[in-house]
Amino acid sequence: MGLNALGIEMGTYVLVASIFILLLSGQPLAWVTGLVALAFTFGWFGDNALPLVTARIFGFITEYSLVAIPMFILMAALLDRSGIAKDLFNGMRVLAGRLPGGVAIQTLIVAILLAAMSGVIGGEIVLLGILALPQMLRLGYDRNLSIGVVCAGGSLGTMMPPSIVLIIYGLVGGVSIADLFVAAITPAMLLLGCYIAYVLIKCLRDPSLGPPMSKEEHAEESVAGAVRSLIAPGFIVFAVLGSIYTGVASITEAAALGVSSVLIISLLRRELNTKMLQDSLTHTLETCGMIIWIGIAAAVLVGVYNLMGGNRFVSSAILGIDAPPVVLIMVMMAILLVLGMFLDWIGIALLTLPIFVPIIKQLGYDPIWFGVLFAVNMQVSYLTPPFGPAAFYLKSVAPPDITLKHIYTALLPFIALQMLVLMLLLFFPQIATWML
Repeated sequence: MGLNALGIEMGTYVLVASIFILLLSGQPLAWVTGLVALAFTFGWFGDNALPLVTARIFGFITEYSLVAIPMFILMAALLDRSGIAKDLFNGMRVLAGRLPGGVAIQTLIVAILLAAMSGVIGGEIVLLGILALPQMLRLGYDRNLSIGVVCAGGSLGTMMPPSIVLIIYGLVGGVSIADLFVAAITPAMLLLGCYIAYVLIKCLRDPSLGPPMSKEEHAEESVAGAVRSLIAPGFIVFAVLGSIYTGVASITEAAALGVSSVLIISLLRRELNTKMLQDSLTHTLETCGMIIWIGIAAAVLVGVYNLMGGNRFVSSAILGIDAPPVVLIMVMMAILLVLGMFLDWIGIALLTLPIFVPIIKQLGYDPIWFGVLFAVNMQVSYLTPPFGPAAFYLKSVAPPDITLKHIYTALLPFIALQMLVLMLLLFFPQIATWML
């Protein structure tokens, strides 16, 4: 008797339960998803189902949009190993001035600029954890505020173009990546504004939470030097985003332009060497390998589940809820939030979007807008325990006395701000779509 004897409803429960049980064993998501996919492929359709597996794999790995991902990852790896980001942070000290919470605000602005240069998240949090966190703690900043600013600011890469989250959404959802980039800018800046407003309000009410720089420290900074430190990052941002929005280059070509810009600037700064290239390429291969393997496994699993009738089952279950369409979207958001506590965003995207995006279209909503909602949701997942990768990224470079409990506690106000922006986007879609 095959698995098809279970029926689609029971089969869905068994499939989801199998994934979570195997994940609890500590196995990588790619292997878990792939094993469950193969089990249901042959258990449901029999021994002749092998062409189904190979067709899904071929369709995924030949997708042209995937070419942009290794380029952006390589650009982020080169930036991490060059002095461009460090000079950017040091130069922003002048702009921070003697404002209460100024270094925290400066850190958030640097974070959005780093996000606009690379679109990769983990490296930004580690970089800010190395550059900004010790600086804020040395100046007497509140520990929770400092931790929250680094993790929340470093996670802005999920929203700010050229976000890899948006690229994957465009790839899986079959929508324009360029339109997603345009739609995401305003929400990303809104989120940044909420973070800055929170820091300002906290530090103006209690300046001891973010003491301003002393007159002596501020006098030592050079305005001309600060301006020079912004030239290279500004050029990189323009090379990537400017080429996309002006129509000069496609997403993939813009990614190549970004890598070329970082390489040229690093060469002119005499920072480019064999070790830097080797380390950057190794990091790129490791990250891309993880994405590809998860993508292959998820593509097979989703393909099999759809042939089982799973997409129709989930669609009818969600659409069958006797509630307004906005409530149905809130249900999908809740599912994504729960999954974000346990799974990596790549796995969530590849497993849920092939089912959710058609439902969004059927409800008459704009899939571009839903893509921005998804990106905000995945930013929340970067901070929420127990998975919360932002906490683990920061813990790897934080002082020993800062524990994961300290980090998760510090993130709670910023998670609340992310949820606020998510609700605003849900009820006011024009925040994302007004430029389209």
